[in-house]
Amino acid sequence: MCGFTGSVSVKPIDISLIDEANKFIECRGPDAKCFIERNYDSYNLNFCFNRLSILDLSAEANQPMYSKEFNTMIMFNGEIYNHAELRKDLQNKGLKFYTSHSDTETLLVGLSYYGIKFIDKLRGQFAIAFFDERKSELSLIRDRLGQKPLYYFFDNENIHFGSSLLSLLKIIKEYIIDENQLYSYLDYGIISSPFTLFKNIYKLMPSEILKVNLQKNNFSANKLNYWNAENFLDNKPFSNEEFFDIFSESVNLRTSADVPVANFLSGGIDSTSIVKNLVDNEKKVNSFSIYIKENKYDESIYIKEVVKKYNLEHKSTTLSADISIDEINQALNSLDEPYSDPSIVPTYILSKEISQYYKVAISGDGGDELLGGYERTMRSLQKTGFFRNLISKAYNLYPAILGTGNKLLSNSSNLEIKYRSFLEDKKLIKLLNVSSESNTFAEGLDYRNTNFYKNLLIADYKLFLPEMMMFKIDRASMANSLEVRSPFVDHKLIEFIMSNNITYLNPRNSKEILKDYLKSDFSEEFIFRKKQGFIFDVEGWVFSNLDYITDKISNGHVVNQLNNKVINLLSINKSRINGQRIWKLFVLEHYLERVLSKSS
Repeated sequence: MCGFTGSVSVKPIDISLIDEANKFIECRGPDAKCFIERNYDSYNLNFCFNRLSILDLSAEANQPMYSKEFNTMIMFNGEIYNHAELRKDLQNKGLKFYTSHSDTETLLVGLSYYGIKFIDKLRGQFAIAFFDERKSELSLIRDRLGQKPLYYFFDNENIHFGSSLLSLLKIIKEYIIDENQLYSYLDYGIISSPFTLFKNIYKLMPSEILKVNLQKNNFSANKLNYWNAENFLDNKPFSNEEFFDIFSESVNLRTSADVPVANFLSGGIDSTSIVKNLVDNEKKVNSFSIYIKENKYDESIYIKEVVKKYNLEHKSTTLSADISIDEINQALNSLDEPYSDPSIVPTYILSKEISQYYKVAISGDGGDELLGGYERTMRSLQKTGFFRNLISKAYNLYPAILGTGNKLLSNSSNLEIKYRSFLEDKKLIKLLNVSSESNTFAEGLDYRNTNFYKNLLIADYKLFLPEMMMFKIDRASMANSLEVRSPFVDHKLIEFIMSNNITYLNPRNSKEILKDYLKSDFSEEFIFRKKQGFIFDVEGWVFSNLDYITDKISNGHVVNQLNNKVINLLSINKSRINGQRIWKLFVLEHYLERVLSKSS
């Protein structure tokens, strides 16, 4: 797991800019650093790489890695879990290797030999920069589900790319806030791919390849997509045995490392299922948890039950509502984009704790997206007797200051409205007197597909999983030099779910298939408890620190963009939703302060 920055330019690049940019990704790879500067044809190439050594710890496995046989070079952030199998195939074809078991070299040789179609063989998480001198071509590649980030800036003379948006800002120097994306953040709490907060700077989409032609006088780029979940839609008979075979394989593949591996343990169904699978397969489990000291979020009793049942080596840390401003700021500093999900805080703190002992951890993230575990998915499957027009009229009359009004919309018979109602905040947009043209959350919903449920899953695979869950995990963990692996985020599992019928689904009992898996080991109270989520009392923290937050926003950068009176209105009605809205504005101010103050 690593971080990289690269530039290909007609004009020479100021090396000091690359060095400044690199400071934002040093945390992603503190074990080794390598910088390559060279000329190619009429272009200047600058590649900088920071390594977190996990597989093949030798210096020979450092990056950028060059192949003399093929005249190719690679920088790669991620892990290829099936690299041993792929290497064996390449060796059988007579290809040479110079490292003992580096997945980077397997990737380099495979791409050099097979070309881009080698990506179809990969099972893992990755962001890749692959330079092929034979074709005069640079390829930027992102994994199928957006687990690893890859940003880029392209014009008629340059392409700058890398693992961090903040790194690119250092290289580009001049950048402009895109107001449409700013308002999209205020609506959804994120900015979804391919956009960023800044004009002309983009995120590579999940399962996307950007090919850059470096032929003389033909500097150009084009995109292509190599994987789509909907391409696997079918109605084959569902087999529990086959599902768990793939699941077990996915878990096992993610234990491969030349350093010890830990496990995130929330005490929930997903992380517990992974631990059970490891124990049943006689794997040692070192678990870590964070105890959240508010009754409504505290799952410590269930965590302790799992630890006792499987006799785990366990460590824990604690998060309470009186968390310091300094700790909050540390968590927010891990973000290279504005991101409003408060679970970034406990995820950061847990990652920081684990990183004191381990470089790798396995998490249960992605189980809800894979198996429809969210309330919005279950509720969307329930029919409603309300008329759509009545709902719309009631929503329009709902006062914005009281909340989103989205509970009304969640009763709509319209799939798009129903799904988006759990995620957007159009009422906040109205309060701020701005308008958002974003239609992000509707992109994955195909009304022509008669399988209503799979439409919802596809929407989650395309947006919620990469843009919210994987974003959070990557930034919080890599800020602490920790690699996180998620067995539920495996394209083989997703392809299986897409291609089979939904007999495993019980709308009245979410993730029943995993609950049945755990029944023999745990009580009904454990199995059927209400889902709590991985969060802390953000509204409690906000209203306890309201003076600090108000002062920060009132005297900061947000007021230049928004109606500052809104924060006073929101603080009068100290509801949960208004606390979360203030948090959203606070996160934005924190980010703008970091970016704009340094650029001025």
